[in-house]
Amino acid sequence: MGNILVKIKRFLSNKNTVTILCVLGGILVLYIGYNWRVSSATEPVRIPYAKNTLSSRQIITADDIGYMEVASTVVSRMRNVIRASNLLIGQEVTYGNVIQQNSFFFEGDVEDPSTNQGTSALLSNIEDGYTLVYLDVNLHTTFGNAIYPGNYIDLWFEGTDENRRYIYGKFIQSIQVLDVTDSDGNSVFETGSESRTPAQLLFAVPDELKSLLEKAKLVGELVPVPRNKSYSENPGSTEVSSAYLENFVLAQSVIIPDENVSTGTDNNNNNNTTDDTTNVTEEGQDE
Repeated sequence: MGNILVKIKRFLSNKNTVTILCVLGGILVLYIGYNWRVSSATEPVRIPYAKNTLSSRQIITADDIGYMEVASTVVSRMRNVIRASNLLIGQEVTYGNVIQQNSFFFEGDVEDPSTNQGTSALLSNIEDGYTLVYLDVNLHTTFGNAIYPGNYIDLWFEGTDENRRYIYGKFIQSIQVLDVTDSDGNSVFETGSESRTPAQLLFAVPDELKSLLEKAKLVGELVPVPRNKSYSENPGSTEVSSAYLENFVLAQSVIIPDENVSTGTDNNNNNNTTDDTTNVTEEGQDE
């Protein structure tokens, strides 16, 4: 027994032996670490997805959710994907949004129904200094329902001048659509359970443009023109894009000046002041 221990000590004290053991240990560590990383990267993660197409403001139930196993490396790249069904069941698809069948759920796709982000909520959130405007449309002028709430569009003017020459050009640029409604005032994109035909676009413009747009609708016709995704993601100021068209519309309408209506007492005071002024003037003339 003693001889065996001596031989082992001599073997371990040999520099070459120690080197070999260190190399083998390093290889073993690298092998174990590599296998662990590969296993972690390829280990599937259970992710919920939409079994059916879910429309705007639809309440999500357990029957609407399926599950798919996805590699953890893929999931790690989708930072805003929702991974737990308890964050979905009982939630509402955000207003104006549609979750396609077999799609994953992402943050911003759903919300608490109590937040009530319908049309009424949109109206209450209109910025100060802006006024609502409705524009009559149909399936053709909305390019087959291609204009969605949240899109930024342009308005073009169509009409004729005093010589009956045709006029057509971009009038107002960068207007955000708040809602698209049918003839009964229901949001076209609120539900997928029925087909609704667009009848009106609802948007907000700076106060000073409200009168101009209403006059333009009487003088000619306003045509909504959708733009691309980048236009909506990087909106500019809502403003007149053609001074010629603005002047053309204003030239065919009357500008009503702002006037303060006084009370009866104020009118009496104003009358007294006028009389006094008249008397002074007459006295001055007599002198």
